[in-house]
Amino acid sequence: MQNSNYLYNSNILEVKNLNVWYRAFQALKEISLSIPRHHVIACIGPSGCGKSTFLRCFNRMNDLIPGTRISGQVLLDGQDIYNSGVDPTEIRTHIGMVFQKPNPFPKSIFDNVAFGLRINGFKGNIKEAVESSLRRAALWDEVKDRLNKSALTLSGGQQQRLCIARAIAIQPAVILMDEPCSALDPVATLKIEDLIAILKEEYTIVIVTHNIQQAARVSDYTAFFTMADDRSGILVEFGKTNEIFSNPKDKRTEDYITGRFG
Repeated sequence: MQNSNYLYNSNILEVKNLNVWYRAFQALKEISLSIPRHHVIACIGPSGCGKSTFLRCFNRMNDLIPGTRISGQVLLDGQDIYNSGVDPTEIRTHIGMVFQKPNPFPKSIFDNVAFGLRINGFKGNIKEAVESSLRRAALWDEVKDRLNKSALTLSGGQQQRLCIARAIAIQPAVILMDEPCSALDPVATLKIEDLIAILKEEYTIVIVTHNIQQAARVSDYTAFFTMADDRSGILVEFGKTNEIFSNPKDKRTEDYITGRFG
């Protein structure tokens, strides 16, 4: 995967006829959409409709689940990440992940951020790279005097921002966030949301959230998923967030957003 300069509105990710099975169960059915660079895309929908499965397709985390089978295409800058010969580990250097619960390593704050740089053979100044990542994650001023302290001493919100700093340290093109605020209080949630607004200047962000108001606040585009009659996940509607929320084209979208089902 080569990093190049692209037009601001060009699509960084393309999903074409994506199907995912966990053994006999089809979790996603015929998903197609295009994700524009340097925007925030929110995936919303009822529990069990495949949102997290969809998110994990972008960094091939579903490969780690026994019995998983995938058809269709997922293109990163025009290259299919599921082609034979593509190394999933390299994909994950281009597409970072922030999980539902903060998961800092039982290491120092500094070593958490430096971890990915070291295993990827970073040749630059690690101290400068760590500071830069912590600054971009809006955490530097809070931790600069205790970089050698355990990351586990941080609050939940600080730990999640540390995980974001760890993800962006290796300069990915895309950041995936799976319910990044679900374990946080309202104050910490607001800090993460403010951070997302800043980070989209440098990264494309795809976020799964059950919080409809959060999706409306932070995203530029929204994808609404639901379940078909056979319980497989389907994409009902995808478009600009303000249009999805103010004038949805599908009644299922309207019913979900207004709380009439889901």
